[in-house]
Amino acid sequence: MVFYCALFLSFLYFKIARVHKKEERLSPLFLAQHLMTAVAIVSLLAYGFMYENLYVFVPILFVFASMVSMMITAVQVGIFVDGKPLFGLTQIYRYLSVLSIITLLLISSLWITQIAF
Repeated sequence: MVFYCALFLSFLYFKIARVHKKEERLSPLFLAQHLMTAVAIVSLLAYGFMYENLYVFVPILFVFASMVSMMITAVQVGIFVDGKPLFGLTQIYRYLSVLSIITLLLISSLWITQIAF
């Protein structure tokens, strides 16, 4: 279950980082964060191909990619209540580092438990 949570959060991070790169100027700190998380996501995909059943793993990749794309598109279009935006991209960008830390912790816990057992 941890694997699929990490996979979903990885797709979410990737999509938010892609939108952030297109709309904002990247600082060296964000670039380092993106690079570190990208390496972790590649290791998560390698973990999935090595230890998960492919007939479950591959369709879940497409499902999670579609879900995350629709979620971020909904935020970009705007969720309004009484003419005021309820949730915007700037709020998502504030929590991007927290999402990165959670994703890195989940991925590292997967590899640690796999190596330990």
